[in-house]
Amino acid sequence: MSYEFIRDYDTELYDAMENELQRQRDHIELIASENFTSRAVMQAMGSHLTNKYAEGYPGARYYGGCEYVDVVEQLAIDRVKALFGAEHANV
Repeated sequence: MSYEFIRDYDTELYDAMENELQRQRDHIELIASENFTSRAVMQAMGSHLTNKYAEGYPGARYYGGCEYVDVVEQLAIDRVKALFGAEHANV
């Protein structure tokens, strides 16, 4: 993933990020919450989707403008249900 904007704007932050990436590549973490995230997930999490506050569930949000976030969340729900053969999923 390219962080050229951060590198050009804040070299100290960029260096810390690069050092953390190297640390993650060089070591095995045995903490589940520190899983090495796929590139696709990193791109989605670093996208414009993070600009949207979407409390609630697809189709039942507390704020407007969530129609596309609903699509993304419903995709995740449907895929998890299919993967695990589950009737329900909360993502």
